[in-house]
Amino acid sequence: MKVLFLSVTAGQGHNQTGKAAMECLLENNVECEMLDTFEYINPILKKSISQGYLISTKLTPALYGRMYRLAEKLEKNNIKMSVSKLVSSIYAKKLTTYIDEYQPDVIVCTHIFSAQILTQIKNMGLSARTIGIVTDYTIHPFWEETDLDYYIIANELLIRQAVKKGLPEERLKPIGIPIFKKFSRKIPVEEARAALNIDNKDTILVMSGSMGYGKVARIIKQLDSLDKDFQIISVCGNNEALRQKIDEMEMQKKVYNFGFVDNVDIMMDAANCIITKPGGLTVSESMAKGLPMAIVNPIPGQEDRNTEFLLNNGLAMKITSTFPIDEAVYHLLSMDEIVQTMIERINSMARPNASEDLCKFILNLHESEKVTIPL
Repeated sequence: MKVLFLSVTAGQGHNQTGKAAMECLLENNVECEMLDTFEYINPILKKSISQGYLISTKLTPALYGRMYRLAEKLEKNNIKMSVSKLVSSIYAKKLTTYIDEYQPDVIVCTHIFSAQILTQIKNMGLSARTIGIVTDYTIHPFWEETDLDYYIIANELLIRQAVKKGLPEERLKPIGIPIFKKFSRKIPVEEARAALNIDNKDTILVMSGSMGYGKVARIIKQLDSLDKDFQIISVCGNNEALRQKIDEMEMQKKVYNFGFVDNVDIMMDAANCIITKPGGLTVSESMAKGLPMAIVNPIPGQEDRNTEFLLNNGLAMKITSTFPIDEAVYHLLSMDEIVQTMIERINSMARPNASEDLCKFILNLHESEKVTIPL
């Protein structure tokens, strides 16, 4: 059995989602490959998409948010769909060559652009089964233009939204966003802190995503003013300038400051709560760990929608100008009843085994394909 994952580098979430799903499939001796769709089609295009996403979300987030909302309003607009199909059909011709050579049994898309292109290939004739993974707690614009066999969504509460946007309900699978298996396992807090070589005391985890997005230094400075005894773990991702800035800050509280790391799962186990931008993957990982969340600096667009989902379902707090970071952390460290209620809600909505469940679904899908009806 062969499974091909098609991703797009726009941030790291889509790639990580694919890798997490591949982890379980590889353990089951399934041959897998991941292809950056635009890098294969045109490396210059891939670079433009990646840098364009970084610039638009980090430097001009308000403009990105307006474009996202405009796309939502234009859903099922014939002009938008015709332009999208034209562009996708052009790219599909080259990608078809790769698919014909690799001969996958199942193709999984972790980004809407890949799903659009794959739809065009499917319309030209494709024997492989097709799956799309929606990597946020909302249904992004343009998914309604695709025609895949199945759609993996974060939660069953999104089914109504997906159906309203035109996705067939029988194709929806609320398995959850795939995350690495290490996030499905939780170790005692004291053990996690010992593994990180930090003090065994209340700990606040501050994350800014792979790009180091948001006013993290200001957040940490505000936390330092709170009259409570706790320590801070800061993860700056690939933003080396941010990491250096935090290192140079004069702080009363102990701050363990990191760049890009591969042990966020242990950091989550060591923390009382997490302050984070609400990317779909980070939210899913935090929920799998049963970790209370305070949402800050959502990217306008899909992360706004993630925030709405979290708040409407009692899964997180949101930092605002009238509910600043120090007040939110005070709640999370002082109000045991509120925190316990939040943890119970998180545990009821979390999908820690999403990768394994998707793996089982794909394996069962392949087995059902091999079943023949006796004459």
